Amino acid sequence: MTGLARAVRTVVRRCLAVAPGENVLVVVDEPLQDVGEALRREAQDAQGDAVLAVMSARENHGVEPPPPIAEAFAACDVFIAPTSRSLSHTQARKRATDNGARGATMPTVTADMLTRLMDVDFDVLAARSRAVTELLTSADEAHVTCPRGTDLRLDLTGRQGISDDGDLTAPGSFGNLPCGEGFVAPLSGEGTVATRSLASIGLVQGHPAHLTIEGGRLTKATGSEGERLYELLTGAGEQGTNLAELGVGTNDRAQLTGNILEDEKILGTIHVAFGASAGIGGTVAVPIHLDVVVTDATLTIGDTTVLDAGRYVL
Repeated sequence: MTGLARAVRTVVRRCLAVAPGENVLVVVDEPLQDVGEALRREAQDAQGDAVLAVMSARENHGVEPPPPIAEAFAACDVFIAPTSRSLSHTQARKRATDNGARGATMPTVTADMLTRLMDVDFDVLAARSRAVTELLTSADEAHVTCPRGTDLRLDLTGRQGISDDGDLTAPGSFGNLPCGEGFVAPLSGEGTVATRSLASIGLVQGHPAHLTIEGGRLTKATGSEGERLYELLTGAGEQGTNLAELGVGTNDRAQLTGNILEDEKILGTIHVAFGASAGIGGTVAVPIHLDVVVTDATLTIGDTTVLDAGRYVL
């Protein structure tokens, strides 16, 4: 069995535990049809009633799928979505989860990434993710710094952390695959983020992009990549600049590539996202959700140090 075949089997049989007779929806856009078909075949081999739905690529992460696919989400028991633009923060995905479907989104996944990152010690990853999530839930504030100029304080009051640990077997469970983070939708935030990797843009060339956050909104961005991020977010409307997420990577197989699905999972990093938060415990629904990654991060959640200059110390 190839590495990719093992990874696909892990997705279908361990993470999602597809059972005989379950309705399984695999949603892809054209660039990821091969990965989608491999997942559909594995779900079929697990005796699920598996369907592959192919759509045109969305313009941005967080843009809704077409109505027929939204209806298919509502009707399935299990969904798997390897797409070139993320469906994680769409209302179609959230409705499926609220209806009790369990599933995974896999935005911008590649065969190489899936092979490497799914070959992880899931027990260790889960312990890290759940420990981080407990702190994000119990604490009222988090503070992030890095040597490149990040200094961000986030208000977590009343917000519930979520563990993305690969266990998607319970009804209504949802996460990314490859997995590996604990995250929360903050109430607000103030400060500066210096980032090396930006969703839809890739790695920063030269000096990091510096992002200014005031009152829970992105108000200024420097560098060509930062300016492009700001343009994408404001193009989605006034709420596109909403500070939507704080996440902590917990997958020790992940490495910096410029692909945000992998970069945000790197152990020792944090990421923040802008745009939609309604699907993860916030209140903002807007057709965009873009993450940025901070490397060499130091993170304190409440009174507990979680990361020290890029080292996980919890």
